[in-house]
Formats: sequence, C-alpha cells, structure tokens
Amino acid sequence: MAAPKTAAGGPLVGAVVQGTDYSNFVVFDSKTSEVLSHHRVALTQEFPKEGWIEQDPKQILQSVNECIEKTCEKLQELNIDISNIKAIGVSNQRETTVVWDKLTGEPLYNAVMWLDVRTQSTVEALSKKIPGNNNFVKSKTGLPLSTYFSAVKLRWILDNVRKAQQAVEEGRALFGTVDSWLIWSLTGGADGGIHCTDVTNASRTMLFNIHSLEWDKELCDFFEIPMDILPNIWSSSEIYGRMKTGALEGVPISGCLGDQSAALVGQMCFQEGQAKNTYGTGCFLLCNTGHKCVFSECGLLTTVAYKLGKNKPVFYALEGSVAIGGAVIHWLRDNLGIIKTSEESEKLANEAGTSYGCYFIPAFSGLYAPYWEPSARGIICGLTQFTNKSHVAFAALEAICFQTREILDAMNRDCGIPLSHLQVDGEMTKNKVLMQLQADILHIPVIKASMPETMALGAAMAAGAAEGVNVWSLKPEDLSTIMMERFEPQIKATESEIRYSTWKKAVMKSMGWVTGQPSESSESNNFSSLPLGFFIVTSMIMLIGARYISSIFS
Repeated sequence: MAAPKTAAGGPLVGAVVQGTDYSNFVVFDSKTSEVLSHHRVALTQEFPKEGWIEQDPKQILQSVNECIEKTCEKLQELNIDISNIKAIGVSNQRETTVVWDKLTGEPLYNAVMWLDVRTQSTVEALSKKIPGNNNFVKSKTGLPLSTYFSAVKLRWILDNVRKAQQAVEEGRALFGTVDSWLIWSLTGGADGGIHCTDVTNASRTMLFNIHSLEWDKELCDFFEIPMDILPNIWSSSEIYGRMKTGALEGVPISGCLGDQSAALVGQMCFQEGQAKNTYGTGCFLLCNTGHKCVFSECGLLTTVAYKLGKNKPVFYALEGSVAIGGAVIHWLRDNLGIIKTSEESEKLANEAGTSYGCYFIPAFSGLYAPYWEPSARGIICGLTQFTNKSHVAFAALEAICFQTREILDAMNRDCGIPLSHLQVDGEMTKNKVLMQLQADILHIPVIKASMPETMALGAAMAAGAAEGVNVWSLKPEDLSTIMMERFEPQIKATESEIRYSTWKKAVMKSMGWVTGQPSESSESNNFSSLPLGFFIVTSMIMLIGARYISSIFS
C-alpha cells in the first residue's frame, strides 16, 4: 500500500524562474522558506547574425511546463501532497521581447533577447529626435535610449517581420516580456489567457511612465508602438489568473517580478539603502531608494523595485547593469574551448593565483553601466609569451569583479553613502575564487546568501503574500533568516587600486571599435560581390591567428 501523503510544515508556494540560460521551478515551505524540491531545464540561444541573440518562445514555455511537472513528480516521490501548493510566482529575464498571435497562441517571431544589439542604428536615429534640453524618454522611464530595452526590439519586429505587421493590422498581435508570454500561456493562452505584466517588468520597456505607473502615450507615439498590443499592468503581488492545465491546474498565479527585483525581495532588501548584486549571465546591482525616484548622475538606471500589492506603495531602485558576467565563462567554454565546464574556471584561476598582467574586457554587446557605450567590443590585453589559459581564466573572473566595482562606485557617488558591505546572490556565487576576488577588488566584505535560489524566493514571497492567498507574511518579525557566508578583503587597498586603475585603462582601449553598424534587415548579407582574393587573405590571417591563440591556450 502506498504511503500516505504528508504535508510540509506550512502551505507551499511554487516559483517559476525563467532565465537567459535555464528555466527552473522551485517549491518552498511558506513558513520556513525551506526549498522542498525543484527542477531545472537548460535552454539554448540562437545567433542568426553577429549581435543578434534570440530564443524560441515555445521552447521557453515548454521548459517551464516541464519544470513544473517534474517538480510535482519529485514532491510526490517524497510523499508531499502537491494540493498544498497554494500559489505560484513568476520571475523572468527582463527586456526580452515576444510578439504572438492571440488567436492561435503562436509566436510571430523568436524572442529578441535583452543582450541583442541589432537595433543600434535605430537607437542612433531616435536619439537625434530627442531635444537636448528635454530628454523626456529618460525623465519618464529612468532609462537611457539603448538597444537593451524592449521598445526598440519591438519596433524592429514590427518593421521587419511581415507576419507581425499583418497581425497588428488585423488586431491579432500581442506584445509582452517573458512574464507576459508565460502568464498568458499558463492561464489559458488563446482560450482566455490573461495578458498582463507587473510594474517591474513594464519599467524595462521604455514605454512605461515610472511616475504614473502607466503606459505613456507620448513614449508609445515616439517609438510608434500601438498601445492596444500592450499588456495590462498589475502590481507584483496579486492574483492574475489560475493555471489552466497540468498537475497544478487551478492554482493561482499571484506573484510576478523581473528577475533582479525578485532577487532584491529574496535578499529581503526592503529598507532604503539596502543593496544586492546578482551574478548571472550579466551582473545587476540594485539599491532600494524607497518611495522616491533617484536619477543617477553616474550612468545608473532608475527602475521600479517592486509593488507588493494593488494598494501597496511602489518602491524604486537605482540599478547598475553589466551585460556580460557569467556569460564570459560560457564564452571561454563554448567559443574558445579552454574549459569543458563552467566550474573548471575556478580551478584554473585558483592554480594561476593571478592574471599575470592580463586584462579581459568582455564587451561582447558593448558596455552597459556606467558607460552605455555601444561601440565597445571585447578585448584581451597585456598578453606575453608567459600567458596561458589559467591566467586568462583568472582575468575573466577579475573582469566580473572590476565591472561590479565600477557600478558600485557609481552607486556610492549617487547615493552619497558608501556601502559598507555587498550582499550577493546568483549562480556564480558558488565560485569561491570569484567571491574572494570581489571582496579584494571592492575592499569591503562580500556577504553571500547560502541559499542560491533568491530569485525564486522573491517570486514565491510575492505570490504567497498576495491578497486572496495570504500564506506568506512579509512582516519583518515573520521573515525567515537566511544563512550567510562572509568573504573579507585579503589584499591591501593600494594593490586593489593599482589593479583597478589598470583595468580602467584597458576599458578605454575597448571603445570605438565599431564605427558602423551592420544592416538591421532580417535578410542575409550578400558576400557574392567580394573578390576571391579577399577570402584567401582573410583565411591566411585567421590561420595565423588561430595558431598563435592555440599556443597561448594549450
């Protein structure tokens, strides 16, 4: 006879974490914040052209459904009753843009990802239309005009994808960031799915007024975006709809936060001045600025941190965004092949103990905060015949830390009160060499959450606290304490400053590499007119370069 199902210590809450590289579903005990089970599925990205980065929205949705079903199976194997799951929250990669047909539920194009830079010429053209004395885009959105945000990605799709154009003309098109696509699909899709987003994700589109908390007609007119394709805007914590199929059919989806806001909530940075840094594909430092919008003088973003209830106040944050964090380690693995797993980077860096004067600027998509310099490209400099792959791995980890130092310095200048320590989370915080390097380069303690699932925790907290669910208390006295690991600086401040100043010199050398943008058209580039000699010379240069690089990394 099968063992009876057991209940955990309290009601359970699930959280979808839909990231750049993977989807995950995590189930928590709402009374203890304990993780009871989870399941993760890796995702692939597509690179149709240089600077273009896409994902299949159907693969994203399928991966989320698989994560939910597999996690429920694991809970049942543990004799935990899945009927005790009372709510689901969603945390997602932000800015990534999806357009789909509301009648069929089919995507009209691949998701254009947040790292994609195909729209640079559009950004340059639009920037000329903004009066120098009235940057209404930044004053309304808190964001610089950049390829990073959704509005220009959506504009590209509407300009270049005929299926999307026809769907807009016929009133069939819907737009959303990944949260909107997931919630619409999970709550019924073409059969009554809820088309919505929350304030944190809306604030990353460049179409949302962060003061009125509404879509802004002037912004939509500026980017030529029809407002009827936009999702309804909700708070980060309320019942949006219910799961229509699967093991959790009928369970309310009642929490939604962009991934970095979810991490801020999961780290319990509810007080003005509290900050966290998340190390994922990129790095994202957020500082809670309370109920007021603080506009940066140092290249940071002003964004919505969270709004935990329909009638609850909105909180804002200053954000420093770094495009390439953990992605640089994937590049060493997938493009150069000098490591077989991401974990090997820690071993190589530990063996080297130094970059031996090698500096790595991973500006694969230009530079984000604090520079916002799209012309930058990645460089590795300071190479000698002594340099080997261990030094390059060390330099790659240092690059993540130096970029964090740059945005932390900017945040300290904007806020006026330097942070005395840095709370960190994310997949890369498992790398102890990275964490120690970060403490050394910042010269302040780095405090790591022992539970890496802070994004999931934040989404679960928002879902469990929603009106009508009420299984997770957000009162300070009721919040569970998260165990922390502390890394103290181990080098002198003078050494840290010397290394940092050399890094900044290398950053300057990475700028200005792109002097013209490739065509934004979806049509393939035509190389047929190039002479045969071009290909012969190019091949010889590539062969010589490959042999030299091989001698360094072997």
